[in-house]
Amino acid sequence: MLAGCGTGKTADPEPEEALVEEAVSEETTVPEETESVKSEPEESISERRGESEPAETVYGKARQSESGDITGTNAAAEEISYIDIPVYTGNAYTEINGNVPYFDEEDMTDVSYEYYSELDALGRCGACMASVGQDIMPVEERGKIGSVKPTGWHTVKYEGVVDGNYLYNRCHLLGFQLTGENANMKNLITGTRYMNVEGMLPFENMVADYVKETGNHVMYRVTPLFEGDNLVADGVLMEAKSVEDDGEDILFNVFCYNVQPGVSIDYTTGTSSLEGTAAVAPSEPQEQENVGQQESQTEQQPEIQPQTQPEPQQPAAPAGSGSYAVNGKNGKIHIVGGCAATGNSKNAMSQPVYFDTYEEAAAYSASIGSDESERNCKNCW
Repeated sequence: MLAGCGTGKTADPEPEEALVEEAVSEETTVPEETESVKSEPEESISERRGESEPAETVYGKARQSESGDITGTNAAAEEISYIDIPVYTGNAYTEINGNVPYFDEEDMTDVSYEYYSELDALGRCGACMASVGQDIMPVEERGKIGSVKPTGWHTVKYEGVVDGNYLYNRCHLLGFQLTGENANMKNLITGTRYMNVEGMLPFENMVADYVKETGNHVMYRVTPLFEGDNLVADGVLMEAKSVEDDGEDILFNVFCYNVQPGVSIDYTTGTSSLEGTAAVAPSEPQEQENVGQQESQTEQQPEIQPQTQPEPQQPAAPAGSGSYAVNGKNGKIHIVGGCAATGNSKNAMSQPVYFDTYEEAAAYSASIGSDESERNCKNCW
């Protein structure tokens, strides 16, 4: 297995996809042979078929989490196989399906091409697929991509917590070094710096180096997985298989977690906070360019620090414990212990309000403005 080069740290990189430097960096480790991550889910995750709009080609797999459905958008629903993804336990990625991608025989081709799914009704990216060859790789430096605002995007910094300070990057699904796409909104999602650099980049480098050195092709597919109507993906499923040698040199199927150690993320909106503090959503500044740091090949963002936002006025409600918990943001009613939203996982509510009776919970939910038909959590009832 060929190992790819990494990227060195920059003083304060712009929150976009990390660029690949020609020199090998000691700060990004590229696995020569992907080792199996043996973390297991804390509880069994039931499998259930989902529904989505059909696309030209079947792309990717999906799973149901403990708190709801996660599907690869723009995929043909009748062809999707559901998979269990282990709970994040400190590894940037985990192997799926024994590290074997889900490509069918008819998917494999030594003719270079690239495909980008249409955005869904919420503006979210779907799966992207390519037969990566030298003829579609870029021959010039990457252009500016700061004009694209993927769903869930916020410009926010956590100095001393995040490498490079900025929480989010504009993550290419098909890396620029593979297909040369710049500001393609169908190819950019809101991803953490950690997922971009520690999760995705080593595998992108591996594929790029193999194609450059051999002239062969690699079937490559990246599928962002969203839970329900969340604007930020829980992560991406990355699959690759070298074509001419039938996977002898390049073969992997991994899920990269869209997390950032030390930071809590609300995947519904993209707001975030330091672990143990209230979530905030800083206002978006005008994009500014810093032409004085061209060596980083990134667009520089003005420094933004988390700012406290006033909470909306709501009727007084008890907190702490009870049989029912209402999400203080959207009014969704949960049965305590009925799903992961009332637990301690990353999918848990950040602002739960507890009640002893359903009637009390329903009254509080109605005060927030929740639609009665959507009031109850489908996983709890």
